[in-house]
Amino acid sequence: MEPFENEQYKKAQKKVKELKGFYSHLTVYIVINLVLLGLQLLVFQNGTLGFEVPRWSMFTTPFFWGIGLTFHGLYVFQDRFRFFKNWEERKIREYMEKDEEEMNKTKTWD
Repeated sequence: MEPFENEQYKKAQKKVKELKGFYSHLTVYIVINLVLLGLQLLVFQNGTLGFEVPRWSMFTTPFFWGIGLTFHGLYVFQDRFRFFKNWEERKIREYMEKDEEEMNKTKTWD
């Protein structure tokens, strides 16, 4: 294998490992939160499925863990968000053009 192909393989392997990690994280998130929700509904409400208003404590774990899961997903799928990449490239070009204009202005005074 050529060095370039080997580098591509390692990069692809790293990406697959990151994807597997995210999907594992998502699976654990769903399973654990379903168990916690079931416990809240069945055990901590005296075994009845009453029509009580859900308490905040019922949603804290899914909410805060969901924030972490969201950031994990954004990290893993960052290459799929073209907007951010295009925005970054536009900003780089904008700053380069701005610097070039400033250089041209200073050259006219020389």
